[in-house]
Amino acid sequence: MAIAALGVVFGDIGTSPLYALGACFTGPHIAVTPDHIFGVLSLIFWSLVLVILVKYVGVVLNADNKGEGGVLALTALVINTERASPRRKLYGTLGILGASLFFADGAITPSITVLSAIEGLQIAAPAAQIPVLPIALLVLVGLFIIQRHGTGSVARVFGPVMLGWFAVLAVMGVSWIVKEPQVLWALDPTRGLRLFMEHKVGALAVLAGVFLTVTGGEALYADMGHFGKAPIRAAWICIVMPALVLNYFGQGAMLIETPTAIGNPFYLMAPSWSLWPLIGLATAASLIGSQAVISGVFSVTTQAVSLGLLPRLRVEHSSAEHAGQIYVPTMNWLLMAAALSLILGFGSSAALAGAYGLAVSGAMTIVTPLTLSLIKSRTGRESQVLRTGLSLLFIIDIAFLAANLTKLEDGGWLPLVAGLTIYWLMQTWQSGRASVMARLLREQKPVRDFLDDLKREPPMRVSGTAIFLDAKASGIPRALLNNIKFNRVIHERVVLLTVVTREQPRIAEAKRLTVTPVCEGIVRIVAQVGFMEKPNILEILRDAEAYGVPYDADRTTFFLSREELLAGQRSDLPPLRRKAFMQMARSAQVIADYYGLPPSRVVEIGTRLEI
Repeated sequence: MAIAALGVVFGDIGTSPLYALGACFTGPHIAVTPDHIFGVLSLIFWSLVLVILVKYVGVVLNADNKGEGGVLALTALVINTERASPRRKLYGTLGILGASLFFADGAITPSITVLSAIEGLQIAAPAAQIPVLPIALLVLVGLFIIQRHGTGSVARVFGPVMLGWFAVLAVMGVSWIVKEPQVLWALDPTRGLRLFMEHKVGALAVLAGVFLTVTGGEALYADMGHFGKAPIRAAWICIVMPALVLNYFGQGAMLIETPTAIGNPFYLMAPSWSLWPLIGLATAASLIGSQAVISGVFSVTTQAVSLGLLPRLRVEHSSAEHAGQIYVPTMNWLLMAAALSLILGFGSSAALAGAYGLAVSGAMTIVTPLTLSLIKSRTGRESQVLRTGLSLLFIIDIAFLAANLTKLEDGGWLPLVAGLTIYWLMQTWQSGRASVMARLLREQKPVRDFLDDLKREPPMRVSGTAIFLDAKASGIPRALLNNIKFNRVIHERVVLLTVVTREQPRIAEAKRLTVTPVCEGIVRIVAQVGFMEKPNILEILRDAEAYGVPYDADRTTFFLSREELLAGQRSDLPPLRRKAFMQMARSAQVIADYYGLPPSRVVEIGTRLEI
């Protein structure tokens, strides 16, 4: 499991040596001198220890939501725990913002990792003037095209390839450390502090570069549900961290001897005979790292849809064996367009490094107060120690965020604007759905009034079963009322079905269904699903047979309401937000397709609704 985790969890952070150390010396204040190299390496080493080893591996991995990790899973857990707290809304806002920043990061990571790997061609054959940008664009296009076919067969080799990659990183580093063993003085934390004391504000640019060495750390937490805590911890402590430290220190040792190699220290530390195979291995590692981020975006998208933060999107399962292997076409093509635009717009990995980091540091900073909130709900000495330690680490998060804010003019504004735009859209969808739901509930007929109408004017009974999807299990769905109003009929068996997404990853089978009789021939089913699960209406109906609700596929008709939204004179939403919500609602996947209902058994009843 630890070897398998190498290919999924550590692909992003494992490819940071391609570009991170060079980014630390991009500022005008930091020359490539031995003292500065020691200071930068000291900051890198202790960042890996404090941010990844202590914060994520030691503390945050314990903040799991029924075994699942990630900012949305953490947010759902905190909201569940803080149900009576006035800070509940604040935590929800932080979680949405964290997810939005993660989406913004999803386009930059493939761009910078693939481009930095392909740039090795300029080192291997400088006279050939190989066109790096077109090759990088082709590689990325191929990566996004194969997403629809699934990655199950390729994923089997991810772990062994990354194991080979980390082995090469370690060997390359050791080969230079033995030449310049003085580089090990960088293990002294005072070297990094001395760099800050000397350059003060100017050292923030260095810290922004140092942060690139810990990007991808959030994947440790987000992918916890695939592998569990123990394999991720074992892989980090035994393989990944030693290989990364050795390679960074090897690059530093090489720079002590050859300061002019700062242009591309990773490839220039390799022997000339090994450059071509190293480029091939680096490209494979960058694709694996990119694949991990793309898959993460797909997973977070489905979670956001389930939690009501995004409109319904088409989700395809690319594996019959693994439910987690999914493909979201809309997000795939949006990511591809964004990644290609970034490569064309910035032109090099060094330029992209200026844009990279701000969104990630924001997302990683948000995880800390959410985890602190969770730990506060526990008691005992261990909880106090964790809270104190995590509060101190929060200072480091803030320092990294402040350092990355210095890159706003160098492109850092781009992921920040993208993340805030996604946040605004998610908030728009959430508030828009709440407005629509409030309007529907105001116009919904109470069950008692409906039963009185049935007794007073009983409609004609027709054979078969009618399933009416009901967003809230409180009244009578509009589709049922309109069917009786216009057709003057009601089926001999009527099922009012409500699907409720809970703030936990999965729901146990025993707690999934609740069946309540409404009157003779009418029952209400409430099906609970977790935010990691996609509801399957047909499976729910088959499970309901155990509760005495028969299901005959050939004699069952699904009645759905389709609201046509119109701009009313009075609205709960500001004009721009209302316009955006209406556009998102039009682009949402048809509910029958989202739930996988048989097209020949679906009747849609349209309703005009002013918002």
